[in-house]
Amino acid sequence: MIASVIWGAIGSGFFIFGYKQKSMVPLFGGIAMVAGSYFLANSAFFMSLFSIAVLAAIYWLRGRF
Repeated sequence: MIASVIWGAIGSGFFIFGYKQKSMVPLFGGIAMVAGSYFLANSAFFMSLFSIAVLAAIYWLRGRF
């Protein structure tokens, strides 16, 4: 439960940042993190792995788009 709240809050922060800066990578990354924290709420381990993978993808794609 706590992991879902934490990853959802980080994802919503990325969503708001991407929306205000008109940047698609953090916007869609935030949506993916919020959706992952909703759909993967049964397993905190898999939700954390998914969220870390999305963070890595945002970092990697940040300079490309």
